[in-house]
Amino acid sequence: MALHEDLTPEGDLTAALVPADALADGVLVSRSTGVLAGTACATETFHQVDTSIEVTWCRNDGDRVGPDDVLATVRGPLASVLTAERTALNFLGRLSGVATTTARWVDTMAGTGARVWDTRKTTPGLRALERAAVRAGGGWNHRTNLSHWIMVKDNHLTGTSVADAVAASRSLWPGRTVHVECETLDQVHQSLEAGADALLLDNMTPAQVRACVDEVRAHAARHGVRPLVEASGGITLAVVAEYAATGVDYISSGALTNAAPALDVGLDLPKAEIPCC
Repeated sequence: MALHEDLTPEGDLTAALVPADALADGVLVSRSTGVLAGTACATETFHQVDTSIEVTWCRNDGDRVGPDDVLATVRGPLASVLTAERTALNFLGRLSGVATTTARWVDTMAGTGARVWDTRKTTPGLRALERAAVRAGGGWNHRTNLSHWIMVKDNHLTGTSVADAVAASRSLWPGRTVHVECETLDQVHQSLEAGADALLLDNMTPAQVRACVDEVRAHAARHGVRPLVEASGGITLAVVAEYAATGVDYISSGALTNAAPALDVGLDLPKAEIPCC
């Protein structure tokens, strides 16, 4: 689909000016500091245009890279390489940007015991790729889709109670995780009594989150079962360490995927004499 955005039935008009026997011998290069992701997607993009293009990676998804680092060699018909170039770089830059942003959150939360979760706030059509990029950056994936587990949010509770929603979930889908959004300590109490598997503490201050975590621990001491605790809503990189230190298991943020700037990467032709693979 991404290639179709560039290629009409007339093809690449400018690449048609390149001599048919001209060969590319170039390198994909990072122009900034970040974490690499999307290598398989970039390779597939080149191959979708021309299966004779050879892409050899010097770095792997999850590797930290810096300015002027050689990421891969690209060899093949010059016209085909130029046709695929922008789409391949778009995927590589976008997904590496997600991995880089995720790594910043992971680094900031280091030592707290909390993990960072992505959300379903992904680019339409790119969820699987962006989720893989989050993993490359050291993050963890939240539910994959609406049938992965039950997430009871405020809008679902219109006209029903937390207890009834959890009970109905157990009856309809036994064995599935039941996750309940809580905006107050009272809702945390209700969710604990209902037997929720996980709690989403939404739009709370760090002090409020800590109070909820203390209540969860006290409940676990009495009953021997402790649900997972997630904090979300309005949490930025600047304050995430404070939230992570409250004792939550996960912090989720849509910023990992919907606010990640692309990593600056490029294709240099002809290939510089730089040791690679």
